[in-house]
Amino acid sequence: MDWTEPIPALFLFILMVSFVLKLGAFWKKSSQNFPPGPRPLPLIGNLHIMDRKRPHRTMLKLSKQYGPVFSIQMGPQKTVVLAGYETLKEALVNQADAFADRPIVPMFQEFGQGFGLTLSNGENWKVMRRFALSTLRDYGMGKKTIEDRILEECSVLIKKFESYEGNPFETTTIMNAAASNIIVSILLDKRFDYEDPTYIRLLKLVNENTRLFGSSSVTLYNMFPALGFLLGVRKTVIQNRDEVFAFINATFIKHLRDLDENDQRSFIDSFLIRQQEEEEKNKTNAYFHNENLKTVVADLFGAGTEATSTTLRWGLLLMMKYPEIQIRVQEEIAKVVGSSQPRIEHRTKMPYTDVVVHEIQRFADIVPTNLPHATTTDVTLNGYFIPKGTHIIPLLSSVLHDESQWEKPHKFYPEHFLNSDGKFIKRDAFMPFSAGRRACVGETLAKMELFLFFTTLLQRFTFQPPPGTSQEDLDLTPAVGLTAPPMPYQLCALPRF
Repeated sequence: MDWTEPIPALFLFILMVSFVLKLGAFWKKSSQNFPPGPRPLPLIGNLHIMDRKRPHRTMLKLSKQYGPVFSIQMGPQKTVVLAGYETLKEALVNQADAFADRPIVPMFQEFGQGFGLTLSNGENWKVMRRFALSTLRDYGMGKKTIEDRILEECSVLIKKFESYEGNPFETTTIMNAAASNIIVSILLDKRFDYEDPTYIRLLKLVNENTRLFGSSSVTLYNMFPALGFLLGVRKTVIQNRDEVFAFINATFIKHLRDLDENDQRSFIDSFLIRQQEEEEKNKTNAYFHNENLKTVVADLFGAGTEATSTTLRWGLLLMMKYPEIQIRVQEEIAKVVGSSQPRIEHRTKMPYTDVVVHEIQRFADIVPTNLPHATTTDVTLNGYFIPKGTHIIPLLSSVLHDESQWEKPHKFYPEHFLNSDGKFIKRDAFMPFSAGRRACVGETLAKMELFLFFTTLLQRFTFQPPPGTSQEDLDLTPAVGLTAPPMPYQLCALPRF
């Protein structure tokens, strides 16, 4: 929808009704020491001042004016934005329980229906998170078994890159497929060929929904859900979800036929065994049911695909943009492992490569607004009163670019993670996976994937822009969506040996 188009009378009427219904809640919150913010307009709140494609940019500017804890209003919904490392640490880590919920957002509610891991709350979320963490570890997260699977996928990826024989190609689908196969190996105990039409379709559905969740239309629907019938994007998101669920449903039915308690091979197997155990105990099975299974598997599939793939694509783009850094990484890899397969054990011996991978994550800033949180109780932060149930945006972009924490926050500068002795140093403001109760459950797996994929690719190839494209022509502007991938680009992968 174009915000500049005239507003139909019906549209305006629905907006007015929504506004009137919510007006009492506005004043209740505003009557206390609520965080300050820009003055809202009737009906639309602060929508008129927001960069609707990249709202985090507006929020960063507002934090300079109103401080690290401020409020904005999107239609009838007041939201508190948290900016800067110290503020996010205080909220998400020091007061973790108070900021641990997900807000009641129309699109979230319709999409997740209160099930799964990412968008659920309360005991359902706690049970699913505990199960997901323990089961991911059981199937190798952070261990040599999953490292071997990643290295096998690296070999397939190398052959795919080699098949282009140095000619330009676009990497989105390939990198999505490679990254996704790692989480698929845990969820389903299999891998897909990159050309498998079912796999390509699943990846397309996940990518499209990730993009649409960050769209203006979904923002408008969340502000005024009564307008859903006017917005085709809502229907598309739900149809995409249902198609992914149908695949998962068919898959776990197959697993159920072959289920062997003494030979559990996948995340789905473990869930189904737990489901049977609950039923045998004659318990009311409140959590280990099929709706949670479908949603948790979809959550892990989406997160395990998007974050790693997007970060790797940023990494290859940045290596083309800064060839001197690419050369230095390649020299360190050659010195430490030669032509042997890089492994996780080499990470401590390759400090420069390690810092480059960290700086790619910091600079890429792939989830700038984070997923929204909500307060579980009334809470005070930086002297401001925030009521229970308030929508919270922990602005990760403000942490990864915090001028008090980073020497050159807006530049790609690997030295952020190097000390004077050339050794890797941990930085507390490095929060690409968020922090606290809602931090990414697959963080350990993602870190291993990023290091192994990146070092293997840099060992085997030199990445250059297509002929006729210079380093200066490479665009570092992120695309629009719930995550912030690079704009589509082509590269040439030139074999090194």
